[in-house]
Amino acid sequence: MSVAVLGINAYHGDASAALVVDGRLVAAVEEERLNRNKHCAGFPTLAVRECLRLGGIRPTELQHAAISRDPLANLTAKALYLMRNFGHVTSVVAERVKNLWRVRRAGDALAAALGLARRPPGLKLHHVEHHVAHAASAYHVSPFDAAAVLSIDGFGDFASTLLAVGRGQRLEVLAKVLYPHSAGVLYTAVTQYLGFPKYGEEWKVMGLAPYGQPTYAEVIRRMIRPTADGGFELDLGYFSHHAEGVHMTWDEGSPTLGRLFSDRMVAELGPARDPASTEYFGRFADVAASLQLVYEEIFFHLLDDLHRRTGLEDLCLAGGCALNSTANGKILEQSAFRRVFIQPAAGDDGTAVGAACHVYHEVLGYPRTHRLEHVYLGPSYSEADVVGTLARARERDWDPAIKVEKLAEDELISRTAGAVAAGKIVGWFQGPLEFGPRALGNRSIVCDPRRADMKDVLNERIKHRETYRPFAPSILEERVGDYFERADPAPFMIVIYRVRDEKKGEIPATTHVDQSGRLQAVSARTNPRYHKLISEFARQTGVPVVLNTSFNEHEPIVCAPAEALSTFLKTRMDVLVLGDHYLERAAG
Repeated sequence: MSVAVLGINAYHGDASAALVVDGRLVAAVEEERLNRNKHCAGFPTLAVRECLRLGGIRPTELQHAAISRDPLANLTAKALYLMRNFGHVTSVVAERVKNLWRVRRAGDALAAALGLARRPPGLKLHHVEHHVAHAASAYHVSPFDAAAVLSIDGFGDFASTLLAVGRGQRLEVLAKVLYPHSAGVLYTAVTQYLGFPKYGEEWKVMGLAPYGQPTYAEVIRRMIRPTADGGFELDLGYFSHHAEGVHMTWDEGSPTLGRLFSDRMVAELGPARDPASTEYFGRFADVAASLQLVYEEIFFHLLDDLHRRTGLEDLCLAGGCALNSTANGKILEQSAFRRVFIQPAAGDDGTAVGAACHVYHEVLGYPRTHRLEHVYLGPSYSEADVVGTLARARERDWDPAIKVEKLAEDELISRTAGAVAAGKIVGWFQGPLEFGPRALGNRSIVCDPRRADMKDVLNERIKHRETYRPFAPSILEERVGDYFERADPAPFMIVIYRVRDEKKGEIPATTHVDQSGRLQAVSARTNPRYHKLISEFARQTGVPVVLNTSFNEHEPIVCAPAEALSTFLKTRMDVLVLGDHYLERAAG
């Protein structure tokens, strides 16, 4: 009988579920892709059901479920902190207690998600500490038999950072940084100061940083400092989370996070940017550049300590800060590590994977056999699903200017590559949904990287993003070294490499202001159809790169054919490739 472990990230941002069966990660889905609430928290009911469906596991067959939160973790530190600071944080204690109670009672929500009146007696529920789940999500699916492991984010279970070493099927925790100190809180607080208050907007600051100079680095260094034991600490005078508490909502729907920065930060950096303003440059870009520089100093301080503790040259990374692609791209140059695996779903969605892997390998004792080579782990849709979606749309007010054809693969690839080469914006919907924050060639919008104006065209017609933010290149795996100064594997669009001087003029739409690109190296083995598309574009144009951005417009990445078609119809996209179906608006 198969051994199945369901991993769950619940009552936290980016709620998700993942399923490990006999040691193999067979499914992983974010709740937002199914309920269409961006970064949604609450319990991932739909994702749980979808993972079991994809894995062919009936609810009554499930033996283990793992929640990536443990209210009992770091309990002594929590109690001491609360006793010392109770008078300052009473306003938010009640909501924290309510959230922890939901985590402890997650078995009831799981039973409801499974369609059962109560949790079956044969289903064991495990609570896995947040950062242990992060660390497990990277190490247990990595290609390494032994590795140093770093998990770094805002907070989870009263910790912000965890250093560990993995050997065989076991992870050993080496050190932690506990509340209220957090590099993630620093980054989020300055992100809020820079006028991006919504949950999960830190990547906007990463994109802004290359437009500035680190003239405020000394101010930022006063906010966070490395410690002699290899960790770091905040100067809490610049922050509000420790003194006033921070109001957060982790209910159903998109999460919210209260203000993290204090008036002292404003006094030393100047007035905060108005979120409604369209002014991003000058002082604000300089603050962003300073923040990125100082974050990297702390990051590499941690890596130096981790290498000193382990003596290993292989590194695994997870946690929300592991989505900092700029820092990630410098690891091999600025640290002693020679090989790196970064969990592509490094944020809290990935803790569902880690919780399941932790239970399978470290609780149940099964050996590691699975290596994560791709993240096409969500639902896919059949020809009948696509045909049905198109038929239902045609029953409504169908635009007669849109022509629909079903094509054989060779013609489909040739026509699509030709449309991209002609400057058209193409929605590309294929195969299983990706897990994690990046569209990696199955739910993507694809464009010509050779056109310097393509970023503006995309923003005007579909994405409506801040003008400075870059778009990413997808490049044939075998051609990475021809276009980038590093040729190391980069399949998950989670590292930034510098574009070669002689190539920056070829792909201006995917080359950022600092001559970098957050690339996806596309493998013929893991995504053959997307590889064929880029290969055909290279045959037609001589350039083995396409611009790839997520298939959405101010909502979660599309999941089902109906959502892809809806986005195509409501935007000024030129072409939609829906499986084998080619839809194109007539010119005019």
